Amino acid sequence: MNRKLLCAAGLILALSMSGFAGCKSRTQTGSDVMRDITPTELVAEMKTGWNLGNTFDAYGTKGLSDETAWGNPKTTKEMINAVHSKGFDCIRIPVTWADHMGNAPEYAIDEAWIARVEEVVNYALSDGMFVILNSHHEEEWRIPDNKHIDQVDAKVSALWKQIAEHFKKYGDHLVFEGLNEPRVKGGENEWNGGTSEGRKCLDRLNQTFVDAVRSTGGNNEKRLLLITSFASSPEISTIGNLKIPNDSHLAVSIHAYTPYAFTYDVKESWRIDGWDGSHKSDINSVFEDLKRIFINKGIPVLITEYGAVDKNHNNKDVCAWAKDYLEKAKSLGIPCYYWDNGLYDNGNEHFAIFNRKKLNWYREDVADTIMSVYSSN
Repeated sequence: MNRKLLCAAGLILALSMSGFAGCKSRTQTGSDVMRDITPTELVAEMKTGWNLGNTFDAYGTKGLSDETAWGNPKTTKEMINAVHSKGFDCIRIPVTWADHMGNAPEYAIDEAWIARVEEVVNYALSDGMFVILNSHHEEEWRIPDNKHIDQVDAKVSALWKQIAEHFKKYGDHLVFEGLNEPRVKGGENEWNGGTSEGRKCLDRLNQTFVDAVRSTGGNNEKRLLLITSFASSPEISTIGNLKIPNDSHLAVSIHAYTPYAFTYDVKESWRIDGWDGSHKSDINSVFEDLKRIFINKGIPVLITEYGAVDKNHNNKDVCAWAKDYLEKAKSLGIPCYYWDNGLYDNGNEHFAIFNRKKLNWYREDVADTIMSVYSSN
């Protein structure tokens, strides 16, 4: 009996048998419902999000690519429940697909891999969360330049047709984000807008992503899709030139670790460890650009990555920064997804706020600050 028939049987039996728990959770939370509402209306329902980073996006570790390869534990329902219980109503699940795809022209996705991704998607949907599913760390093959674009375009199309077909029955709490930080690694202006050639190639890939998903029909005809700028940057040179596909269910995904001197552990003289509000204008400038270029034209924006590393336990400063950052975002209706890579006291880029092994919080005051912004009027 196939999955569809199993779910139907489970519904007829009022889902009383434990073997139908997966169907039960999806039905009870309405995660199969695709409402015909605008992107702005849907995004307005999102408050604040968290990234399951360095997990399904792990790759290149001794030839293996699985969710534990970069040191994080296997994702559990209890883990997602704990994040949701803190108050996060949205989750982004970064996924690197390249090591789990076959050869051209089919580029077939490994069935066990996509099934495991779906299992974790269902963990979050059963809590009523919004879920963003993306393609992450694909830079080795997804090169947006004239030399590679034809092959890249075909692979992007094949990848997203398969993902979209697999998740076609899911409702509007599942969002697809086509490209993560698309850029030419080591190329000109890699993180600062790229080149005219690169941006034009990116416009093509954004369109291909949208066309691939829409071609599968069903709920995917109205699913919210996120396109992005070159390197997902908020630089004017790329957001100001971004071509928006002609589609009525789109939003724009941006990454804004602003100001970089504070949010990253840079070893330069311009590094900022404390937060006294004097650089608040950097935050306001980025968000005002996003408002002018997108929001004022009816195009919603999501910050799918933001965050600040721990610098000698400067939690008080991170809390002050997060409050300034999120209050501005909230005022413009821009939901933000905190980048949590699980790293706190080992490795580098110590963005983690949640301890996935102990199911408690490394930096609970930061998490509480995030919640305080969204609990106030």
